[in-house]
Amino acid sequence: GANVTGFEQDLQQYLGAGYVTALSAGTAALHLAVRLAGVQRGDRVFCQSLTFSASANPIVYEGGEPVFLDSEPDTWNLDPETVEAAIARFGAPKALIAVHLYGMPGKLDAICSLCDAHGILLIEDAAEALGSVYHGQKCGMFGHYGVLSFNGNKIITTSGGGALVCRDEADAQHALKMATQAREPVAWYEHTELGYNYRMSNICAGIGRGQMEVLEQRVAQKRAIHDRYRDALAGLPLQLPAEPGDVRSNRWLTAALLAPDCGVTPGQIIAALAEHNIEARHIWKPMHLQPVFRDCAFVKTAERSVAEDVFARGVCLPSDTKMTPEQQAQVCAVIRGLF
Repeated sequence: GANVTGFEQDLQQYLGAGYVTALSAGTAALHLAVRLAGVQRGDRVFCQSLTFSASANPIVYEGGEPVFLDSEPDTWNLDPETVEAAIARFGAPKALIAVHLYGMPGKLDAICSLCDAHGILLIEDAAEALGSVYHGQKCGMFGHYGVLSFNGNKIITTSGGGALVCRDEADAQHALKMATQAREPVAWYEHTELGYNYRMSNICAGIGRGQMEVLEQRVAQKRAIHDRYRDALAGLPLQLPAEPGDVRSNRWLTAALLAPDCGVTPGQIIAALAEHNIEARHIWKPMHLQPVFRDCAFVKTAERSVAEDVFARGVCLPSDTKMTPEQQAQVCAVIRGLF
């Protein structure tokens, strides 16, 4: 329907370039990106370990072999030095999946340079980063393929949905074909490759078009929530990741990292808030620690894994845009009370 193509045009105009295909989920976009990258059985794909499982699962869908890589401590995203170490150990992979965790852009200059130097296809998982900006360019535009999510908890939503951003128009056309059951343009139902029912519905796209009108408002609200946490929790033995120079995070979720041996654990914060009917969550458990990926390789360069350390000491704070300053003050009061 008209809303689907209209939503794609809205996104393309917002991003400033690229070819957008609206899909049923961000995971569908990741799967099609892996397909377009040509990943086949036995191919290695490097993937950020500190992420949600949707970043890694599509590698296995296509029979690929995930190699999980550690994070750097500034943004908690993919560590360029670890990428270099993994290339030295395994050779260049078929593709690399880099994630902008909680909306914070990763170190894209170094990552893109490494991919260009070694002929690696970059899949940019910007599912959490719509509205984030790196050196003047919107996130989702740096990879050969970019992935966006409009799940119900994202900064804007289509109820459920996602989008694939391609550099090349032919790739976008192929993605659209695969997303609509790979039907050939003939008078009967003809299929020469596997397809999927991944196309976004017209109703969901209509919701998305309305949401695009408030995207920058949502970014401003999320950033204000982060700033209130920063000010209200100042002086406690915890830190909120700072934006590197010339980077704007959409601050989709505000996450705090507790100081080592501070006497308070993420679990204690989550439990204390739950007593007041306030939900908080642990940081993503790294993929290399997940039982389903126990046989996959993990590469780190630091003596202690940054991803493991962030998981052990990090906590995601309530960050919904409907939360009032008074409710946020209550969250901060409960946290302060633990110290």
